[in-house]
Amino acid sequence: MTESQLIERVLMGDPVAERELYDRHVDRVYRLAYRLADGDADLARDFTQDVFVRAFDRLSDFRREAQLSTWLHSITVSVALNGMRKVRRWRSRETELNDVTSRHAAVKPDEPGLRSRLRAAVGKLPEKYRSVFVMYDVEGYTHEEIGAALGMPIGTSKARLSRARAKLRAELAEYAGEWAS
Repeated sequence: MTESQLIERVLMGDPVAERELYDRHVDRVYRLAYRLADGDADLARDFTQDVFVRAFDRLSDFRREAQLSTWLHSITVSVALNGMRKVRRWRSRETELNDVTSRHAAVKPDEPGLRSRLRAAVGKLPEKYRSVFVMYDVEGYTHEEIGAALGMPIGTSKARLSRARAKLRAELAEYAGEWAS
């Protein structure tokens, strides 16, 4: 069954078609949500669920000018970035146990590993750079797909990717010698 036929059946209220549409796209939506959620699987699952709830609610608004996957990925980016803003606000209000030390014992935190350093550096990127970086370098989207999903020209996608990489190089420069072989 073609995707267009599947969409028509979903719009007519067919739950089997809805499940089929979900199954066709859930893995890629989840992977993108996972990356945008800084590797938090619980948040990624929540974001993925929100994406499909929103997508099925608004499926009649899908104009079919682009692929459904592109439309879903634009919803994913929106849901994940908005969700992460809320999460960061909440987390900024909490005091992490690792940050609390007693007056008598100065605890030196362990040196974080490469993955945590990279994850933190990616997390510090401005959202407009981070979303392009994750979509292109991590998830393998093309600049054309990114441009369509985020509503920007291809050149803007390329420029933002370049700036994201430059910011990451600068952020991780002090660690470069540790991994040079």
